[in-house]
Amino acid sequence: MSSYETVLVERCGSVAVVTLNRPQSLNSFDAGLRRDLLRAVREVNGDAGVRVVILTGAGRAFCAGADLAEVPAAGEHFRVEDQLNGEYKPALMEIMEAPKPWISAVNGACAGIGSAFAMACDLTVMAEDAYIYQAFAAISLVPDGGATWHLVRTLGRKRAYEIIATGEKIPASKCLEWGLCNRVVPAEQLLSDTLAWAEELTARAPLALRYAKEAINGALEESVGNTISAEARLQHICVNSEDAKEGIAAFMEKRAPEWQGR
Repeated sequence: MSSYETVLVERCGSVAVVTLNRPQSLNSFDAGLRRDLLRAVREVNGDAGVRVVILTGAGRAFCAGADLAEVPAAGEHFRVEDQLNGEYKPALMEIMEAPKPWISAVNGACAGIGSAFAMACDLTVMAEDAYIYQAFAAISLVPDGGATWHLVRTLGRKRAYEIIATGEKIPASKCLEWGLCNRVVPAEQLLSDTLAWAEELTARAPLALRYAKEAINGALEESVGNTISAEARLQHICVNSEDAKEGIAAFMEKRAPEWQGR
């Protein structure tokens, strides 16, 4: 794995752990972190040996959002629209469209655009003391990075608007109840428990995980009829794959399958 200034990338077998590494700033995004994260995301997505990716934060926070100290230094020609579309969106879309599952392991504060990165992942594990915080209204801003897209689809229009307007910090227990995360674990077990889950997923058929993700993402936007057709197309790919033949053979021979991802 490559070395980056503000991101750590580690391999644990077929699992890659991508860690936002600006703990002194609660992993808030500056230009360096935006650049390094995009490169790291592309690296692990392009590595056929990596089947599952974990995204987490170093220190006592997942991510405090954007580094507001950057804004005054950006100068009068700074356009936040260009920054969001050019520097944040590519990494967010790379995660959402990755051909493998991403799991966010949320420790401590998960605020602002940091929450958008956590929600962009396919699965989320939160520490018991972690929380998601839409801090934007407190400084006269609106959510970005696709946060409203995720919130309204998970919570519904009224509850999504409520937590944005009030700036309520949503604790891990409520995130679990509302469907914003999949599991809540003791803080000291966050990474180990997430790694254990990721390792379980590496034993699943990679094509099934890849195309189930594609089908779910498409279903968020499509009619039921178009979804049935999309599922049929993806099923055709899977049925004719080497892994499907291996899965059937392993079942008949009462052994563990050896997946190749093709």
